Amino acid sequence: MRLLSFSNRLFLTILLLFWLFVGCFVYYQYLREKSYKAELLNTQLSMLNNHIFDHLDGKDSCRLTLNSMSFLRQNPADLRVTLMHHDGRVFYDNSTTLVDSIENHSNRDEVKKALRHGKGYSIKRTSSITGVPYFYSATYFPDADIIVRTAKPYNVTLYNNLKADMDYIWFVVMITLVLSLIFYNMTSHLGATITRLRYLARRVEKGEDYMELSSSIGDDELDQIAGHIIDIYDNLNATKDDLILAQEKLIAHLQISNEGLAIFSPKRTVILSNSLFMQYMNLISDANINQLEDVFTIKELEELTMFLNAERNVEEKYASSRKKHVQIVKNGFVFSITIVVFLDGSFELSIFDVTRQEEQTQMKRQITQNLAHELKTPVSSIQGYLETILNNPDMATETQHRFIARSYAQSNRLTNLLRDITILTRVDEASQSIEVAPMNVSYIVQGIIDELELVIREKNMKVFVTLPQHVDIMGNESLVYSIFRNLMDNALAYAGEGHTIEINCFYEDKVEVYFSFRDNGVGVSAEHLSRLFERFYRVDKGRSRKIGGTGLGLAIVKNAVQFHGGAIYAKSVADGGLEFIFNLRRKA
Repeated sequence: MRLLSFSNRLFLTILLLFWLFVGCFVYYQYLREKSYKAELLNTQLSMLNNHIFDHLDGKDSCRLTLNSMSFLRQNPADLRVTLMHHDGRVFYDNSTTLVDSIENHSNRDEVKKALRHGKGYSIKRTSSITGVPYFYSATYFPDADIIVRTAKPYNVTLYNNLKADMDYIWFVVMITLVLSLIFYNMTSHLGATITRLRYLARRVEKGEDYMELSSSIGDDELDQIAGHIIDIYDNLNATKDDLILAQEKLIAHLQISNEGLAIFSPKRTVILSNSLFMQYMNLISDANINQLEDVFTIKELEELTMFLNAERNVEEKYASSRKKHVQIVKNGFVFSITIVVFLDGSFELSIFDVTRQEEQTQMKRQITQNLAHELKTPVSSIQGYLETILNNPDMATETQHRFIARSYAQSNRLTNLLRDITILTRVDEASQSIEVAPMNVSYIVQGIIDELELVIREKNMKVFVTLPQHVDIMGNESLVYSIFRNLMDNALAYAGEGHTIEINCFYEDKVEVYFSFRDNGVGVSAEHLSRLFERFYRVDKGRSRKIGGTGLGLAIVKNAVQFHGGAIYAKSVADGGLEFIFNLRRKA
């Protein structure tokens, strides 16, 4: 069954209440008019009772005089007159001569009312003597201690006289019908406006144009209210768009900011954060955190946590926000951390890498010098070996082959160096031309491990991979390959034999994936951690050149990570070794 519309339900409710009120009013008026006519007849009969009493013998009320008998005979023939004592004993009744046989009348309603109020009446009670229904009216005269009662037969004439006038009832019914039509018109108009508003809400919900509907609104007060609602929605919609735009700007600012930023609710649940915040926190923490809310368990942030707890217990409301600043030195980094508590109890944590700015300045100054030096070394070696061969034509064949082999090795090193420089230049200057496509990082990592299986065996090392089966991102497969390949090559070259390598995905959401690449090898001193990603920077220059690295592997890793919207940092492991923490955005 289809439900009634709101306007119909409203109309039926008003109509029901109105008709109920009218019905009660008409019924009340009907009873009131009948009572009024009965009171009017009772008043007439009461006056007649007084006349009858006036014609009685005042000295002996039980005895009728000739004068009184003559007066009774002058009244209408159908008028019944009864005289009785206050105890209900009848001593005269003009309807019978057998007065002694009449039963006591003390239980009659009109008699009871007369004794209590002086007079009373009773409508349509059948007489036990005549068998005719009467309208009785009794009057009590306490001085004579008698009751005079008159009665008229309740016939058709008397019924019509006592009946309420029906003309006013029909008048009320007509007025009620007219008002019902007015109510219907009003509720129909209200229903039409509500229908337009409901249609507007549906159009808005579906994102359809609603201006045509707003132009059809009328000029009365209800339509004006509907128009105001539409105007309010337009303003709200515009404000919502502005807020979304402002939020997008804020998110974009957070992502490109050089600071790690996170905003928390009063209950310490994260509202908004950027990837640098997670990176910096994992650099500070000894154990990788899986969710941002765990930052309050980091012992280095204990001072900030105590400040936050103290602020929560302060009842005084400040006129401005409160803040606390600390500086933390960890893993060769100097972090400046600030917490700002807002008026509603929410707060912001910001982390700034103090060493990063100085590092970038030094990198720009040294990169040209390092590049020239790295290119000069293999070229000088090749020139030296070839010049020696040319100047010594009688050189032994074995020595000559050895010099040629060394020249070839240096040329290979030069080739690898130029290749790595090309990769870095491509990422730095032509990142827009690098193609991206969906890829599974887990598949790439497993492929690298398979390629290096022989080297891993020779080094007597073990590799543990705890990645989900599908870690999907949108990126460049060659660059993602270079990230994990260079990290693997770096660990195999410098960690030492007999150690383990762990590759872990410790946190992921719809936007980013966080990785940990660690080994339990010899590790790196704290003073070198912040410079590991510098181009051509070497912890042990002699050993690095002996191994044959270009000095650009970790720089390539950093640039490739940044291309995919992430950041990478290195920290020392508490029980020995080195750990790289980095993140990749799912959409570069």
